[in-house]
Amino acid sequence: MDFKSVVYNAARDGNLTRLKVYLHGGRGKDELSMLVGAKTGGATPLVIACRNGHYDVAEYLIERCHADIEQPGSVMFDGETIEGAPPLWCAAAAGHLPLVKLLVSRGARVNSTTRTNSTPLRAACFDGHYDIVKYLVNNGADVEVANRHGHTCLMIACYKGHIRIAKFLLALKADVNRKSVKGNTALHDCAESGSLDILKLLLEHGATMDVDSYGMTPLLAASVTGHHHIVEHLIGLSGGARVSRQQRIDALELLGATYVDKKRDMAGAVQLWKRAMDDRFPADGDPLPKPTGAPRVEAYDYVEEVTDPTRLDDLLADPDEMRMQALVIRERILGPAHPDTSYYVRYRGAVYADAGRFGRCRSLWHRALDMQRAMLGPVSPMTQSSLHSFAELFSFMAHERTRPPSRGRVVPPVTFEDLNPVMEKAVDELGRGIALLNTRPSSERDQTLGAVQRVLLVCLHLASLMARLLDEPDRPEGVEHAIKQAVFSLVKMDIKVRNGQTALHLACIGDGIEGPRVSGSPGDLSGLVKLLLEVGADPNLRDAGGNTSLHLAAKNTPRQTEVVKGLLEGGAHIDIVNYYGETFEDIISESGQCVCNIVNPLKYKTLKCIAAHAVKCYRLHYKNVVPVSLYRTIITH
Repeated sequence: MDFKSVVYNAARDGNLTRLKVYLHGGRGKDELSMLVGAKTGGATPLVIACRNGHYDVAEYLIERCHADIEQPGSVMFDGETIEGAPPLWCAAAAGHLPLVKLLVSRGARVNSTTRTNSTPLRAACFDGHYDIVKYLVNNGADVEVANRHGHTCLMIACYKGHIRIAKFLLALKADVNRKSVKGNTALHDCAESGSLDILKLLLEHGATMDVDSYGMTPLLAASVTGHHHIVEHLIGLSGGARVSRQQRIDALELLGATYVDKKRDMAGAVQLWKRAMDDRFPADGDPLPKPTGAPRVEAYDYVEEVTDPTRLDDLLADPDEMRMQALVIRERILGPAHPDTSYYVRYRGAVYADAGRFGRCRSLWHRALDMQRAMLGPVSPMTQSSLHSFAELFSFMAHERTRPPSRGRVVPPVTFEDLNPVMEKAVDELGRGIALLNTRPSSERDQTLGAVQRVLLVCLHLASLMARLLDEPDRPEGVEHAIKQAVFSLVKMDIKVRNGQTALHLACIGDGIEGPRVSGSPGDLSGLVKLLLEVGADPNLRDAGGNTSLHLAAKNTPRQTEVVKGLLEGGAHIDIVNYYGETFEDIISESGQCVCNIVNPLKYKTLKCIAAHAVKCYRLHYKNVVPVSLYRTIITH
């Protein structure tokens, strides 16, 4: 019996009777300490008891079993795994005041932190547990300890709209203008979440209109999120004296763009843009015209911002132009580095895709991707997401082409001209990721390597779609060479990701290469594998477990006969052993199949391979007997 799991489950379920039976059944001190301190799913019995609010279980573990009151664990909150959470943090986050009091009374450190430097006080502020906040502060909790992003307790209380906690923290002289790592303040968080009462409270306590690292003021933050009431209040402060004329105009124009894209209120957007235009061209003051000379962008249909007040009403008759106006205005005010700029470009592209306007979608998505690659670091999550969206779009289009037209919509074919620009950018992003990986300390390499692997999977996804084009009898002249050139640019990078796997390894596994999986055709992977082999992928490279691509094909796609045949025809050795001494045939046999039902193994065994196997099998002495150039052949057989 796994007593560790039994103890954990009893603590998780609050079954004190069962817990006592297993922990005090004649166990020695060392065994008891081991069971109480052992982790199941990353959490100790005390951590999970505090997470779930089982007071009697926690008390028993502390008092009778001498559980370590500071030993952290991993717990789930709102679908997110919190790493390194001490028991007190778990109880505070979950809102269990009696447990918080128990832990503090037994000596738990009130300022202990999770792996992201979140304190129990911050955890209580997040979900509005006022009584716990007050108790922790009264017992020495520091209100100014911020998490790794620089977000303080006051910031999170304001963002989540907990006015009672915000008042309490401000009464304790919490720093109202403290900035996070990205430069935002509590006033930014409040403007973004939309709580006018908390906004007024912060202003009463001296909050100032600072800018964050994106150049955003709280006024612009409210405009981006569409909180009209916050915008109006900030514009009207002290008769408008606290906001400059340019800031007021930018806020109204940006709010209008939000009305178009987020609220889908075209008339409301025009009214806001009219107010801004009136402010630009007052009847009794100096004009403040919009900047001119900005290049027209193809993705935005070459639209130029409206500068004439009389043209604003005309926009309502052309929703498409209005949407492009919103994108242009947002990019001008926020700049290409702000996440919302590319987000709404991608969003608008997705809307066009849903309407069957795939060309417009691709154009906008390329615009967003170019912004991200220019402004963000290599293989950033946003860039990964954009690349993945392209791959999913192309797979959807290819899949829809095989079905009868829906609602009269005809989906155009996916062409090499569609795929190649994305492939080029994805491969270039891989190069940037590898360069970044080489500069990373060992402690940070795994995260970057994971990002590189995700981009590599997108490249393989695109390559699999290109491979399908090779099967089309009426493909244009020169496409085959261009496809092989594009995929060669990927293979020649010789990338190895987690577990030492190459692009060919990943192709043989198939998982994460969405193209083949979307179509559901069991032969899809074979075309990709064949293409990779044709442009130079080595089928006999081994991963961290000594597996060649053939081993992984046997383990992950045993029914993909064409994949196996393609590898063997491409030069894969059928009798190479991995580091566990397994050959391809061994793996197939372990799965209950006969290798002869897939291929004839004798067809792919050379005399050299048979001789090498005999040397290993009979343990013949070969060192200093056979040429050194044959050592590797013998070792791998």
